[in-house]
Amino acid sequence: MSAEAICEGRARSDFWDGVRLSMPVVVASAPFAVLFGALAVDNGFSVLEAFLMSALIFGGASQMVGIELFGQHVAPWLIVLSIFAVNFRHVLYSAGLGRRIAHWPVVQQALGFFIMTDPQYAVSEAKAVSGETVGFAWYLGLGLPVYVFWVIESALGAVFGKLIPDTHALGIDFLLPIYFLGLVMGFRKRPLWLPIVAASAVASIVAYKTVGSPWHVSIGAVAGVLLAVILPPHHSGVGERP
Repeated sequence: MSAEAICEGRARSDFWDGVRLSMPVVVASAPFAVLFGALAVDNGFSVLEAFLMSALIFGGASQMVGIELFGQHVAPWLIVLSIFAVNFRHVLYSAGLGRRIAHWPVVQQALGFFIMTDPQYAVSEAKAVSGETVGFAWYLGLGLPVYVFWVIESALGAVFGKLIPDTHALGIDFLLPIYFLGLVMGFRKRPLWLPIVAASAVASIVAYKTVGSPWHVSIGAVAGVLLAVILPPHHSGVGERP
């Protein structure tokens, strides 16, 4: 067997390993994709517009903010700024992920950043921390199904959303905080995890009460980053490697 065939087989295996890891995310995000499509049509979007918003933006929280603001005749620059505030955490994700995929060609890196989501970053970072290389085929398998199903399910929600009399009455919005909490808990063994999470939580709550949404998301993230920069990576004499 040639070296090229071996590499191709390994890439295929890595891709399907990524696909298997993506399935829980696909299932967890399905209600939100359908809900977005339904809410988009409810706020005056056409089915095509809802489909294109999911395909081009691919950001659940920012899409939700966008459809709410579009229907209130808010200035375009304020809509863009609000969406940026919600998705600012992806700037931080990109800074961390960029170290892991620097060996990829530029086009692959661009695609990798586009399909990056919260779980995509968390799983990739965990893989890199364990000493494994974040390969493009594996990463694509992890992220592509989430993207494809998100777009399709958004369109389904837009088409059949009118069958749901009150989308807010579904009560599935509580799933999102629980889902993100699970992601955060996955990093609990890291140094200074607790104080950083606590700082982010306190700053986010205070910002929510004072500045308001969606700025509390970015402010909480920045507070955690600043604390991580200020504090040393390890407590003295504890957790240090020889």
